[in-house]
Amino acid sequence: MKKVPIWRRYDRILGRDPKTDIKAELRFHIDCKTEDLIANGWSPDGARKEAEREFGDMLAVQHAGERIGERMERRRRISDYYAEWLWDTCYTLRTLRNNPAFTSVAILVLALGVGLNAAVFSVVNLMLLRPLPFPQSQHLMWFTAGKSFDAKVRAAGGLSAETYTVDVYREFQRNNQSFQAVTAFQTFYNSLQYKLTGAGEPKQLDAIEVAGNFFPTLGVVPVLGRNFTEDETVKGGRPAALLSYYFWKTQFASDPNVIGRTITINTSPAAVNGPVTIVGVLPASFDFGAVFAPGKKVDLFVPAVMDFWNTWGNTLAVVGRLKPGVTAARAQDEADRLFPHLKVQHKDWYYDYASDLITLKDHVSGKLQRSLVVLWSAVGLILLIVCVNLSNLQLSRAATRSKEFAMRRALGASRGRLIRQLLTESLMLSFFGSVVGLAIAFAIIYYLSHQSSIALPLLTTIHLDTASLSWTLVAAIAVGILFGLAPALRISGTHIQEAIKDNAAGMASGRSHERFRSILVISEVALACLLLVGAGLLLRSFLRVLNVDLGFNPSRAAAMQIDLPAATNKDQLVQRAMILKSEIDRVSALPGVESAGIADMLPLDRNRQWGLEAVGRYHAKDADTGALVYLVTPGYLRAMGMRLRSGRDFSWNDTPDGERVIIINEAGARREWPGEDPIGKLANGSGKKSARVIGVIADVRESNLEQQSSPEIYVPMTQNQDVEGATLIVRSRMDPEALAGSVLVTLRSLNPSQPASGFRTLQSLVDHSVSPRRFFVLLVTIFATLGALLAALGIYGVISYSVTQRTQEIGVRMALGATSGRVQRAVLAQTLRLALIGLTAGSLASLGAAHLIASLLFATSPWDPAAYAAMATFLLAIALLSGYFPARRASRIQPMTALRSN
Repeated sequence: MKKVPIWRRYDRILGRDPKTDIKAELRFHIDCKTEDLIANGWSPDGARKEAEREFGDMLAVQHAGERIGERMERRRRISDYYAEWLWDTCYTLRTLRNNPAFTSVAILVLALGVGLNAAVFSVVNLMLLRPLPFPQSQHLMWFTAGKSFDAKVRAAGGLSAETYTVDVYREFQRNNQSFQAVTAFQTFYNSLQYKLTGAGEPKQLDAIEVAGNFFPTLGVVPVLGRNFTEDETVKGGRPAALLSYYFWKTQFASDPNVIGRTITINTSPAAVNGPVTIVGVLPASFDFGAVFAPGKKVDLFVPAVMDFWNTWGNTLAVVGRLKPGVTAARAQDEADRLFPHLKVQHKDWYYDYASDLITLKDHVSGKLQRSLVVLWSAVGLILLIVCVNLSNLQLSRAATRSKEFAMRRALGASRGRLIRQLLTESLMLSFFGSVVGLAIAFAIIYYLSHQSSIALPLLTTIHLDTASLSWTLVAAIAVGILFGLAPALRISGTHIQEAIKDNAAGMASGRSHERFRSILVISEVALACLLLVGAGLLLRSFLRVLNVDLGFNPSRAAAMQIDLPAATNKDQLVQRAMILKSEIDRVSALPGVESAGIADMLPLDRNRQWGLEAVGRYHAKDADTGALVYLVTPGYLRAMGMRLRSGRDFSWNDTPDGERVIIINEAGARREWPGEDPIGKLANGSGKKSARVIGVIADVRESNLEQQSSPEIYVPMTQNQDVEGATLIVRSRMDPEALAGSVLVTLRSLNPSQPASGFRTLQSLVDHSVSPRRFFVLLVTIFATLGALLAALGIYGVISYSVTQRTQEIGVRMALGATSGRVQRAVLAQTLRLALIGLTAGSLASLGAAHLIASLLFATSPWDPAAYAAMATFLLAIALLSGYFPARRASRIQPMTALRSN
């Protein structure tokens, strides 16, 4: 028997076809055994059967061998792939290092695209995709009263039309079957002015009054101490406070022994006065302002004593946690039935409090959904422009490497092998660009997290989390493949013989390659056009928001919260008026001060609603008779820069013993006295007695700049004791901030307990109101500008490369008499041709997509011709600028030098 060498047998097992080799190996052993048995006297058939019997289960042995072979083959292939990947990576790094200009530009462009995408995804993920930072937050529901009102009436009613009285809150809490807990907090948190005393100079505190079960309902557990107990939430109970993490860190230096310590707090009107026990510290992850009041920094929380607030009207915001298994639709159905039923039992309720129930997540960020989707789409377009731009750069770079790849094809490299090499290069660039992009994203996110002036929910809690990093990884891989695949397919498909020829101009010189690069540039211009139109529409809309008539003048005016003495009877009301007059007179006498006044609330800030009904005029039962109310002193209108259309301002002679007087705005006059002069007419709704209208002022934007003014009434503080806080407004001839110190000294000369409080400019109220729109407009404008610059880079690359490839042709033309100007015009004509085609395609796409942002526009048509004209002018200008430099270079080509170039 001929023996097979052992190395040969193993060579067959480790070969490229393990199954065939296993079968051959098994046959070899059986044949050997059969020959041995025949030599011992067995018949051929018997020997064969005996050999197979002794060998055992052939099929099982074969399968076992196949599995071993497959594992070894898989290991070999993995090893080969790893070796090839390592070789590709090393070669890529050498190639990129040898071309630093291309590498730097590519990494910078990628970093901008990926970094902006990561930052915007973090915002979108935070506000739309990620649940709120509470356990099982999907079960938390937000109550909004006024469901039976139309949208206009609800908007005009301010907070009063959306909140609840203590009695309504308690009744629903007792009678509902859908919620395992219903809680509330006081929305008019500036109505009570908290001061920290007994530790140096008085310090103003931002405090929120919450129901005793507020934090357990949300699922918030203090990091130190405990939540409120029931005896701390009732009238006469032990005063207690929970500190916010930030306040604990800054005021108490993160002292872990702060629990049980007492602090002295004075409140006006008197709700908490004297020693207050610190019972807990809330976690850093809980930011009340981020969820419920964007831009507000809260120092501490105290229990809302419901008996104190019971006579204050609609002041409570209500949140509930659904019972397990109860759906939002079922809870809404119960609320629709329960509130009207409760109204029948409580005739004294203002209305039936029919309510809309939505998830707390939808309340917090639902209104921003369209804006966030537009923002995400804009940054997605930037990423597409980045991909197209880098594809163009890769094609330009490939011209110098065409012979290299043709030679590798000639030496046996497959097309797939070349594609893998080129994709490795693009993925490596994408990796480096993403690393730099993450640094850019981190910087942007850090900046946004510290912008409390932007009235966007949850923004102060933004950070780069696992989801953002995962998104960045996916984006990096996708971008690497997108911008690398098309150039790889075209480069690897180069004709070998043409590319190797010495006189070949390179693979990109063919008409098909030039057309392909032109198509890429046209798509860049079209995408940039889409971005610029969107940015232009949003920008024009934003400018029109800023140009609305506010009804007051925010320039050179500022506000400061001041102490307000309580007044529960006529004598105290007179005494308080004297104190307020002294404060205003002393402040008005300061150098640089033009006027001063005091109000309990300011426009574009919190507001509340009373009533306004013309005496003697019929009002239907369901008629809207509400009006926003402001309690003010003489001098307030002048300090605010409000315009008195007719009548007079309040005076200090409007005392409690005199006739009740009010001032209304034009909207109130139109509603209650249409076509009449309201001066001297009587109106109900601002107190127990009718009041006479003594003045009419121009309409004031009270809730936001985009909402038309609703009826307003102004009541003199000298005649009404229902004042909710006090804010001093000072108008000056200089920067109001420069007066803060002297104003504070003056106030403390009259009231030593006046807390330190900086001026808040009226312009900051306007800025805060428009900050969400400004934020989105700014980002979209930045993205559009970046897209236009990338399109310009693409145009420059194509035209510049075209000039380089046509050097000989241009030299011949100039040798035959073409002037420099004619060469320049020819190059610029090519530039304009690309730009105009892209502009046309982008404009058509913009016309189709403009309706998607129509709901985000204010007093601006989605087909506004000015926006389209501005976009076209800007794009054409940068296109011409991009083509000018290659055109200038082409016009300076020397004919003899060009003719000798090849």
